[in-house]
Amino acid sequence: MKKIPLAIPHMSGKEMAYIENAFAENWIAPVGPNVDIFEEKVRDYTGVGFATATSSGTAAIHLALRMLGVTQGDTVFCPSFTFAASANPIHYQGAEAVFIDSELDTWNMSPIALERALLDAKQQSNLPKAIIVVHIYGQPAKMTEILALALAYQIPVIEDAAESLGSTYHGIQTGVLGDIGIYSFNGNKIITTSGGGMLVSSNQTWTKEAKFLSEQAKETAPYYHHEKIGYNYRLSNVSAGIGCGQMEVLQDRIDQKRLIFERYVEGFAKYAETFSNFPRITYQKESEGTFSNRWLSTIQVSGVHPLQLKEALDASGIEGRLLWKPLHLQPVFQKNRFFAETVCSKISNAQRLFESGFCLPSATQMTPSEQHYVIQTLAKFLIQAGESR
Repeated sequence: MKKIPLAIPHMSGKEMAYIENAFAENWIAPVGPNVDIFEEKVRDYTGVGFATATSSGTAAIHLALRMLGVTQGDTVFCPSFTFAASANPIHYQGAEAVFIDSELDTWNMSPIALERALLDAKQQSNLPKAIIVVHIYGQPAKMTEILALALAYQIPVIEDAAESLGSTYHGIQTGVLGDIGIYSFNGNKIITTSGGGMLVSSNQTWTKEAKFLSEQAKETAPYYHHEKIGYNYRLSNVSAGIGCGQMEVLQDRIDQKRLIFERYVEGFAKYAETFSNFPRITYQKESEGTFSNRWLSTIQVSGVHPLQLKEALDASGIEGRLLWKPLHLQPVFQKNRFFAETVCSKISNAQRLFESGFCLPSATQMTPSEQHYVIQTLAKFLIQAGESR
């Protein structure tokens, strides 16, 4: 049975010229002209001042925390509804992640919950060293409110734009709104370098220091001399070459992702018009002034557990995935504090999203007929589920 994947790399052919040049010039190392070109392309596209390529988005977050001086005993605020890679680097530094609930419009960090957490931290004389904001599934968070709170409390903001390259907030690219931004070019992202990331900022000192630390913090000397702890976090010249070619088709990929999302909305709407027992399907809201790259097409379905959706699609050769399991519900973070948006609610917004949401196949290679098959398969299951209730 042919498998329709959730999200996979989509090569354009433009990547080979950069890769072949790397081989011809023997730049098979974590330095080289492709790295410089890739950083330049990201700077030009996003409008950011400075950029440093890294081996992963996680590495970029770790370096960002180092730039902000996060260390043992500090706290960093982070959304609960995100992938663990957003929070893990906080603990690399010996700090503690404090998790913030989502709001139900964009599914991103709730400004209400964030303000509650900041007020509590101020009363405890323990304000966070940084706030990490994640633009979930490509949808920009409510940055006006979040940045206003960060400014009021003088807390720097790290923008985790791993999923949102190409998304904009009031015309500004995500990743450049906060103090430091990060991107991911993992294999399932909207464009890829196989594995890779980028740290961006308007602060050149930070990006230069991040680059220095990513190269094992080797000082300028006629021998190996180290005064700081460093990391092997630089992106290879070959991988950067893939990224250079991918940047040339980024807008095409965004257009394709958005078209896939629109087809899902239209397809399910037709079934809802025809079948009275068809469950209510809702989507992650593209709030006013925002533009989402729709990295993954995601839905919320009433009356059906997302594990049932996954099983139904798996049986038909279709790959789907549940939404992020909230980090405050993960065993590894069970001792970390969590601030809900609504105190009186029995379950948090983050948990509500996890228990009702689902990621649909969103690979840009998916054909219209394949997507129709996905819609038809899921709709058939939902109709049958409605009849059995």
